[in-house]
Amino acid sequence: MIGFLLQRAFQAAIVMVVVAFLAFFLFRFAGDPVAQMVGAETSLVDQARIRQELGLNDPFPMQFMRFVGDIATGNFGFSFRTRQPIGEMLISRLPATIELGTVALLVSLLVGIPAGIYAAVRPDSAGSQALLITTLIGVSIPTFVIGIVLIFLFGVYLGWLPTFGRGETVEIGWWRSNLFTLDGWRSLVLPAITLGLYQLTLTMRLVRSEMMEVMRTDFIRFATARGIPYRSLLFRHALGNTMIPVVTIVGLQFGGVIAFSIVTESVFQWPGMGLLFLESIRYVDIPVMAVYLVVVALVFVLINLAVDVLYFAIDPRIRVRAAL
Repeated sequence: MIGFLLQRAFQAAIVMVVVAFLAFFLFRFAGDPVAQMVGAETSLVDQARIRQELGLNDPFPMQFMRFVGDIATGNFGFSFRTRQPIGEMLISRLPATIELGTVALLVSLLVGIPAGIYAAVRPDSAGSQALLITTLIGVSIPTFVIGIVLIFLFGVYLGWLPTFGRGETVEIGWWRSNLFTLDGWRSLVLPAITLGLYQLTLTMRLVRSEMMEVMRTDFIRFATARGIPYRSLLFRHALGNTMIPVVTIVGLQFGGVIAFSIVTESVFQWPGMGLLFLESIRYVDIPVMAVYLVVVALVFVLINLAVDVLYFAIDPRIRVRAAL
């Protein structure tokens, strides 16, 4: 187990260095941050002084090594635009993104897994065909279109739910949450459904295909011949084997929800990390953009590591191969 973890940790470190390089390198072509920071009345001399103070005149290798060293020590630097510590900016936005992503993922699992089981058990029924058509439509429509439609229907036309912001929040230490107020939950419904709809369709189709494949295996036929009750056969034996590949997808889904919540946060003006990233693009705030991508990559790496460990724990075949 220790060797397995060390191997995965080494791979994760390589991935993080590559992502940090790409993020830092690509954003050098996003524009001149000094031009976005100063006004038209700022002289060229003052602009040159600011560029020197920010270290923008240093060679690229020196800037990149300084960036990596700061990230490794937990010092994310300062925003070019606001001069605030980037770590504090991310921490203040992190609760909104985590809560939105968690609720969206729960929506996709609580609806997608039962729907996938139903579609696999009764593949020729009208309900199963309706679910497949609905999920195909859900995958085909862009996220921002779904968000706009939900805003118009439930926010503008019916007036049931708020269309922007987090609503009323409660502070628990440094964590600002909207899960403990009714107004916070009302504000969370529309963005969570918008963000979770794509994950819901993916979960349902994956569970359906895996369940249908497992139900055709020999051990299921043998268990059926032995007279095992159908409900036990379905939920104890078939579903257990179905969930092994689903674990990987669920882990990647959560990372994807965190990383790709940018559009949803923009549509609903949800004050999370995705909206902060869009604002940093607008003002060419290179340190914020680079740190955001590194943090998102770290989320993916940690989730993948957790999924690998979970695989190692629940699948004996992986343990046997690792021991060889």
